[in-house]
Amino acid sequence: MSQPTPIPYLKRPVRTRTPAPRQAKRAVVSGTFGSALEWFDFAVYGAMSATVFPVVFFNKLDPVIGLLASFATFGVGFFARPLGGIVFGHLGDRFGRRKILLTTFILMGAASMIIGLLPPYSSIGFIAPLALVLMRFIQGIALGGEATGAQLMTMEHAPEDRRSFYGALMAMGSPISQVLANLMLAVLSGVLSGEAFLSWGWRVPFLLSIFLVAVGIYIRLKVEETPVFKEGVREVAAEQTNPGTVMKSHGLTILRLILAFAPIVITFYIVSVFGISYLTSHGFSQSETFTIIMISNFLSVIAIWWGGRLSDVYGRRRILMIGSAGTLLAAFIFFPVADLGSFPLALGVVAFALVSAQFGNAGQGALFAEAFPTHMRYTGSALALTGANLIFAAPAPFLASWLMTITAGNTVSITIFWVVTIIAALINMLFMGDGRTLEGKPHRFGRYVPVHETGDPNVQTSTNVVVR
Repeated sequence: MSQPTPIPYLKRPVRTRTPAPRQAKRAVVSGTFGSALEWFDFAVYGAMSATVFPVVFFNKLDPVIGLLASFATFGVGFFARPLGGIVFGHLGDRFGRRKILLTTFILMGAASMIIGLLPPYSSIGFIAPLALVLMRFIQGIALGGEATGAQLMTMEHAPEDRRSFYGALMAMGSPISQVLANLMLAVLSGVLSGEAFLSWGWRVPFLLSIFLVAVGIYIRLKVEETPVFKEGVREVAAEQTNPGTVMKSHGLTILRLILAFAPIVITFYIVSVFGISYLTSHGFSQSETFTIIMISNFLSVIAIWWGGRLSDVYGRRRILMIGSAGTLLAAFIFFPVADLGSFPLALGVVAFALVSAQFGNAGQGALFAEAFPTHMRYTGSALALTGANLIFAAPAPFLASWLMTITAGNTVSITIFWVVTIIAALINMLFMGDGRTLEGKPHRFGRYVPVHETGDPNVQTSTNVVVR
């Protein structure tokens, strides 16, 4: 019998070297800077909702009820994000990514500065928490359009074999902002008296937004519209779409993407938002808690970097599943380890949880974008991303605090909710597939790819070609 003909394979490097055009580099800088600012303001608000806002804006309530009310205002931002995703997603699919991202950037900066200037409840009464909720709502609308838009702007400019990595760089804005926010808050709470911090120290991060917005606008004005969107202009003109048509044609896809992303967002917000309140009430000072969150988020930046690299080689869904599996383990051990009261152990478990979440997060941007055609991509991706945050992230700190209250401090119910959600998401992902490229071509993931599937006749001469 004749032996089968050996098939030549191309061994792909984990770290690709495809040259990036100038606009791709500008898009990365613009997107990362914008994402960091947007998430910085969101991160500061999250930390303040666990520590300062119950005292400054809800001091007339019972302390436990005040904390719940503060977490409720935190959730308002997430409830606003789908609205921002729908409105800005539709406009971004019709008129381009660039104009929309300038708008969302300015909105977020303005809302954050106003929060930093709000008088306390003791000065203007109920108007203070009402204005706080309104500004949080505007923050949510802005982030609903920004989070997806920045990813799309970057990935649509990026080389084809580095798109997930470029999209992951946008995801780095979240942990980078957590590092900066918690570093600033740790320093302020460490050098200021408790009275000074509650009086004016907490306002400093919000007021710095004016400088960041000015720099960010300048950078974004240098970025052109994406080539993928320009090429799809005819498609956009021929296909009159709106959020309703996107839901009708891709509703099931959006729902599955929402569930797939649940382990990442629920872990992130239970650990980095509710976790601040939990740690500070279980033997850790505010400065120690902010330091734990800061170091853990710094480590998770590295996880995103490598998750993005590996996602371009092994597939977006696989990286998201690996990260989600890590968050499942974190859900089992977080509270028992935190209850030990040891700073190194608490740092270790928080770091493991956030590193796992952000490693999986690296695959989200490309997985979501590649699930939709160009003329529906902004809207569809935004609906999936904001939907996941609305359903799983927004209620997480509030629900965890409420479960603690009704169970007299027992964390078992929180763990059950956390674990069941992750298991459901993992089962969902087992039956999902990776989408096509942004140009509509099929993907081929894995370290070894048949040469004939690369479509490049010059590959045969590459030193990376092997026979298997």
